[in-house]
Amino acid sequence: MASIMATIPVLKDVHAQLKDRMEKTVEDFRANLLSTRTGRASVHMLDQVKVDYYGTDTPIAQIAQISTPEAQLILVTPWEISQVPAIEKAIRTSNLGFNPMHDGKVIRVPIPPMTEDRRKDAVKHLAGILEDHKTGIRNIRRDGNELVKKAAKDKLISADDEKRANEEIQVLTDGEIKRIEDLFKAKEKEILTV
Repeated sequence: MASIMATIPVLKDVHAQLKDRMEKTVEDFRANLLSTRTGRASVHMLDQVKVDYYGTDTPIAQIAQISTPEAQLILVTPWEISQVPAIEKAIRTSNLGFNPMHDGKVIRVPIPPMTEDRRKDAVKHLAGILEDHKTGIRNIRRDGNELVKKAAKDKLISADDEKRANEEIQVLTDGEIKRIEDLFKAKEKEILTV
């Protein structure tokens, strides 16, 4: 469907801004899904973990190589050996439930198999994140509707244009919410499959 808002000069930027903000919200949700445990090791499981790297909170991936040589193991090889204790501490205190071990050079993070309760908790946690992101998308919709309303009030667009723009914003909102719901359903199935 061609964008009506994109053809109205006053609303062109509003449309692009809303699409961009909603896309960022979807990408943030996708990042949350990637870092969620499913029972199999994934390099993305450590995406949210930050290490104190010379006074700066830095993602592990920026100071170490992360790999998964086995289905139940994450291997973290720091670029600087002196960072091994800091990385191990960051993983241990990350509330991810991991118990990392190191040999002075490499940090091994065994991924314990998920229990049924742990799987249900993970899905429940993700459902909460899903709701937060849906709310975020709805807030973006509200912002867009307010900008359209202001343009109509300032007589920059007609009442018909305002109505069509609001309908278009709703269609965009519904589409983005459906995208994150579909991502959630796929991840839920992956988590609950033993």
